[in-house]
Amino acid sequence: MIADFHFLRPWWLLALLLPPVLVWMASRAGDVRDRWKRVIAPHLLDSLVIEPDGGNRLAPAWVLAVVLALAIVGVAGPTWRREPPPFVSDTASLVIAVDLSPTMDAKDISPSRIERVKLKIHDILAARKGARTAAVAYAGTAHLVVPLTDDADLIQSYTDALSTRLMPKPGKDTTEALRLAERLLQPDDGSGTVLLLTDGIESEALEGAKAVEGGLVVLGVGTPEGGAVEGGGVAKLDLAALKAFGSDARASVATITDDDADVRWIVQKVATNFKRQTASTGDRWRDVGWWLLIPVALFFVLSFRRGWVTRLAVVMLAFRLLVPEAARAGTFEDMWLTPDQQGRLAFERGDFDAAAAQFQDPMWKGTSLYKAGKFKEAAEAFALVDTAEAWFDKGNSSLHLGDFEEGVAAYQKALEKRRGWTEAEANLALAKRLLKEQQDNAEPDQPNLKPDSVQFDDKGKKGKAGTVDMAEETSEMWIKNIQATPADLMARKFAIEAEQEK
Repeated sequence: MIADFHFLRPWWLLALLLPPVLVWMASRAGDVRDRWKRVIAPHLLDSLVIEPDGGNRLAPAWVLAVVLALAIVGVAGPTWRREPPPFVSDTASLVIAVDLSPTMDAKDISPSRIERVKLKIHDILAARKGARTAAVAYAGTAHLVVPLTDDADLIQSYTDALSTRLMPKPGKDTTEALRLAERLLQPDDGSGTVLLLTDGIESEALEGAKAVEGGLVVLGVGTPEGGAVEGGGVAKLDLAALKAFGSDARASVATITDDDADVRWIVQKVATNFKRQTASTGDRWRDVGWWLLIPVALFFVLSFRRGWVTRLAVVMLAFRLLVPEAARAGTFEDMWLTPDQQGRLAFERGDFDAAAAQFQDPMWKGTSLYKAGKFKEAAEAFALVDTAEAWFDKGNSSLHLGDFEEGVAAYQKALEKRRGWTEAEANLALAKRLLKEQQDNAEPDQPNLKPDSVQFDDKGKKGKAGTVDMAEETSEMWIKNIQATPADLMARKFAIEAEQEK
């Protein structure tokens, strides 16, 4: 921590030359003899001049100098720890990769390995309320089940439908599952954890595991004695091989338990990985200069002494004249906090309109406007930044406005800058479908009309048709818009993806 200590605006420390000058000027101003020596003869001066109390003569100047020095250090921005990146969730993201190879049907764990895994997923989601989680299924191929979302009901409805029969190709390709999981964590700059729920890992997966930027946790499913599998034979859990893999890949490894000890262990590992990753990858340092307001305020209590108010007023006026930012400040906050810092405080209070007015950073401003429901202004703010995230957010804003053509273009730009981005691909498919429906429904002699809302069959949660307002998070809409059971949908989806890979 001490090694990381530095100042965000070190050039302000040059102003520390001002307090000594203040003390020197005060001492000169308090020298009565110096003021009268050119008027009164030296032999008369000693008899005519009455010296003030020397003990209190410099007290006001010294206190004002200390106050000014503390203020300058605060403006310089002392810091020693990082903040998480501004668009990363405050809770750790988790990608659960579920092994659906045929051996997961073994019944050495009641009722079966895969059924026990589903129960563990329920417990993990319950222990991580509000945290973003994704699910991946793999055997001979790897497939996305649910993208990163904080909707626990949605994740459960799809993971409950997982079974080995859904996989189009037998085998075990852990490497591909890890690659898919890593792509899902890319929007968070890799600051998340991949959880493998498996009864074995092939040796070829080691290189893929080393490429995972986030944390890797492995929960072995099964017993050393093993269980019978369809077609004959016994599937055993090779614990020694799992531990060797964990050591080589720097992964945390444990085995499934009958109680919730394994779930608590997983949640603790996820939290630990997140703290370590955000501490090392955050590109913003936490400005702690505002803490110096407390001693400054305590010193200002002395200003109530007789004769001090005028001195303090003069010093504060001089400070505002010397510091351009302070001279332009409309409030006391403006003297201590940058507009982006004030916007962040308003954003955390939920006052998104005030946050948007304060932020100068276009991504933060756009996010605040988006949260405030001002999608047109948000799209304009995101358009100022040429990054994959900015184009993705601009596409979301365009969909809220019903401008599906602009949304398609924005998502395509996002995918040009970040290929294989699952959420952008899903939203692009949604935008294209909405645009086609809009064009098909438009009369030949009339321009395309933007709908007030879009109707979805929300069988992913309740099995009933419902109305989804355009303000709903579009990155999850594609998985909710289904016309079949989750198991049937995944079986078709996995088969199509496997065929495309050939």
